[in-house]
Amino acid sequence: MSYRVRLFVDFWNFQLQWNDHMTPDKQCDWPRLPAQFTAEAQRRISRAGLEGELKLEEARVYASFNPASEADVKLRGWLASFLDRQVGFRVFATERKDRPVKVYCRECGWSVAVCPECSRPLVRSREKGVDTAIVTDLLSLAWERAYDVGILVSSDADLVLCVERVQEKGFKIINASWPTRGHDLARACWASFNITDVASNLVR
Repeated sequence: MSYRVRLFVDFWNFQLQWNDHMTPDKQCDWPRLPAQFTAEAQRRISRAGLEGELKLEEARVYASFNPASEADVKLRGWLASFLDRQVGFRVFATERKDRPVKVYCRECGWSVAVCPECSRPLVRSREKGVDTAIVTDLLSLAWERAYDVGILVSSDADLVLCVERVQEKGFKIINASWPTRGHDLARACWASFNITDVASNLVR
């Protein structure tokens, strides 16, 4: 017996935590990530006493970028010209835009919309559509019976309800997250593992 696997990766959720946990000289070798995570998920399947081999169908990476940011424009190019061309990868990149904000003082009612130091407008950058895309694909691909096991790389508690609904239909979701983050999502999933257990195998 084999289990069809789809990997769902929240790019920024993973990458920012990688930056926090790893030294700057240790960059992630993204093409190796699906096989490493599938192998770790296989261990969870075996430990549960289930027979069968995990067969990776696809790695889906969900990212967002700010077109006003030079660094994000470069990232978008890397996602499109490199990562999306790797075997078994599909990349979904959504645009996010800075939203003007004001900071208010509750005591005196004073507000500020520009930085008092550099006079530039204060903005909040929104990650637009990533969580929604992951939820939609987890549900729609389950509806289509396109996978048996999903490996969800995220620590976002907003995904808990979706995971619970998918698992009610007999699908197994295995969570991959960093230590000290994402406990609610890890508990909701059928199984989980710490990315630190495999991080050394992903260094390029």
